[in-house]
Amino acid sequence: IAATHSQARYALPTAVRDFCAAHPDVTLHMRQGSPQQVAQMLLSGEADIGVATEALTQYEDLAALPCYRWTHLVIVPPGHALERSVEAGQPLTLEQLARHSVITYEEGYTGRGHIDEAFRREGLAPQIVLTAMDADVIKTYVELGLGVGIVAAIAFDEERDTHLRALDARHLFATNTTRLAVRRGAYLRGYVYDFIHTFAPTLTRP
Repeated sequence: IAATHSQARYALPTAVRDFCAAHPDVTLHMRQGSPQQVAQMLLSGEADIGVATEALTQYEDLAALPCYRWTHLVIVPPGHALERSVEAGQPLTLEQLARHSVITYEEGYTGRGHIDEAFRREGLAPQIVLTAMDADVIKTYVELGLGVGIVAAIAFDEERDTHLRALDARHLFATNTTRLAVRRGAYLRGYVYDFIHTFAPTLTRP
């Protein structure tokens, strides 16, 4: 399985656990990379399945199937001005975000294109001071006070991320779709179909 860090870290663990329990004789290898690297691993035959948000639909030799939709949220340290503003009943705006240093994903990762598009549409230039491939790094630097973070909603856990606060940003950025891809014409063994269905129950064998 080839996947981006966000998918491997937040979306796939339950499916991997359940698959390994159901298929103890199958060895599962996880390869991480950028969306483009995930696509190349599929095309070269290094991976049977690829999971990513961007890029997979851009290759004619891949069948990229929608798995689930997700949104971004904004994370801040406790007591941050943006948190106080939201608690006072004022919805978060892109103009407010543009007045703060922003920490988010590298270009081409985890819906970054929709983040850039939202600011561009409003004629705003966010002060992006740090980018990373995965949300764990982003959260670390938000905790240190380097800026406000924009991450995938699936990457925030209230019980685990107690030093951060999440602010709803669904109204600011377009919805993203995570896709699972296989190489067109490739022979898929039965257990590969089983993994696909375990990860995305809406994807039946037909």
